[in-house]
Amino acid sequence: MNRRAFLAMSSAVALAACGGTPQQAPLGADGRPKTKIYRIGPGAANRIQFRVLDSVNALRQAAGAGTLQMNAKLNAAAATHSRDMSVQNRPWHFGSDGSSPIDRVQRVGYQGRLVGETISETYETELQTLSAWMEEPSTRTVILDPTAQDLGFSWHQESNGKIWWTMVLGAPNLAPIPGVASTTPDTNISAG
Repeated sequence: MNRRAFLAMSSAVALAACGGTPQQAPLGADGRPKTKIYRIGPGAANRIQFRVLDSVNALRQAAGAGTLQMNAKLNAAAATHSRDMSVQNRPWHFGSDGSSPIDRVQRVGYQGRLVGETISETYETELQTLSAWMEEPSTRTVILDPTAQDLGFSWHQESNGKIWWTMVLGAPNLAPIPGVASTTPDTNISAG
């Protein structure tokens, strides 16, 4: 019996010794722990886009709004704007060519109305970015807008790890410009 207790105690001491002391994160020049860069691999696009879609739909359902579906045209508009924000080195809703979010969704052939666009310049993951958007009233309103039915989501990651995220929401059965009915689905309406 004493031998078993001795073996059990020896094993426990050996396992505790294997644990070692906890390693501290390396510190940056400012004395804070260095941030681990979130790198997006080449095959991650579908996984990231559908993880965001599922998360947005869960948030919308909790708020009583309908679910969204992924839209390839809105994904293209989001990707174009993410790259363009990186080129401009500033997060804003206008393209380097002066294009607005409405212009971009029309350029990709989206036949509905732009509900809204959310953007971010960050080193955070897509879910951390979505969480930050939900904390901000203006972007939260866009994400939970009950008229939205389609979602586009994309990003551009720079070599230093910075990510430019863009989310575009649309309503396919609403005229592209409020108050103006389109005559055919293929007609692009412009304000004049």
